[in-house]
Amino acid sequence: MSEPLFMQPVFHEKLWGGDALKRLYHYPIPSNHTGECWGVSGHPHGLTRVRNGKFKGQTLARVWYTHPEIFGNVDTTQRFPILTKILDAHQNLSVQVHPDNAYAKKHDHDLGKDECWYIIAAKPGARLFYGHNARSKSQLVHWIKTGQWKSLLRTIPVHAGDFIYVPFGMVHALGKGIVALETQHSSDATYRFYDFNRIDPTTGKPRRLDIKKSIDMIKVPPVYPELRPLTATVGGGKVTRLVQAAYFNVSKIKIDHGRCNFNLPNRKFTVLSILHGNGQIMVDGARYQIKAGDHLVIPGNTKDWQIFGDHILAIMSTPGPKVL
Repeated sequence: MSEPLFMQPVFHEKLWGGDALKRLYHYPIPSNHTGECWGVSGHPHGLTRVRNGKFKGQTLARVWYTHPEIFGNVDTTQRFPILTKILDAHQNLSVQVHPDNAYAKKHDHDLGKDECWYIIAAKPGARLFYGHNARSKSQLVHWIKTGQWKSLLRTIPVHAGDFIYVPFGMVHALGKGIVALETQHSSDATYRFYDFNRIDPTTGKPRRLDIKKSIDMIKVPPVYPELRPLTATVGGGKVTRLVQAAYFNVSKIKIDHGRCNFNLPNRKFTVLSILHGNGQIMVDGARYQIKAGDHLVIPGNTKDWQIFGDHILAIMSTPGPKVL
């Protein structure tokens, strides 16, 4: 019998963070400036621990490396490939870009990073930064070095339920008033190039900017992904495929009342984040309680699993084709 691994989140305080993680999910956040909940992570900057079963208290990374049979047909000699967070943008995040694998390996000794956001909540008028208006590299460099941010930066309005995919090389930042679930390749390589002239209260100085690395990685002109969501009825719920990317596939599960059945023999593991509602998950015949704010890993050797409940909203991610 396979047993799901329920994770104990790790929290990170940020100067742009707030208290929404406590208000929405009753998390024990360290302060009212908490920006990130790392829900499922094998990254050394925030290792989540198993909170149930025979692996209780162990980090996900330790279980990943020492029990590869749990995770299905994947190479567990590499870092756990998916990192799931909930972000509370009480203020704007810094405007940034992520590198590809080759650049990150050379300059940061880390993996490249692409990511996506499912918007959990957004205040009226909320916008995020996505892409830019430069038509050439020389124009990009000029606008960055002369601080012409209104000319350079592109913003889009967002609402709860929106989904945005951010490939490497894309300028991006969550705007104030947004709470989002982020699914990403397991990397912490981020190049910040505009921070709204803020002063870090912990140092009394502006935060570091990575201008050269950002210019190296920003794609000009930007290429905006064309997403084609596909919804299917599964039992008493609906499953919407949101994106199929190189390192992760992400879907939304919505159950108004009833159950969703998943038969996944001989597959890779599944990461599941419960964003709304309460109910149960049954994994190979055994039932477990689930509630909003739970994050868990369903083993790759699971034969079938089901979600029961009312008004459940969850995000499911699985490894993409480049995860061997």
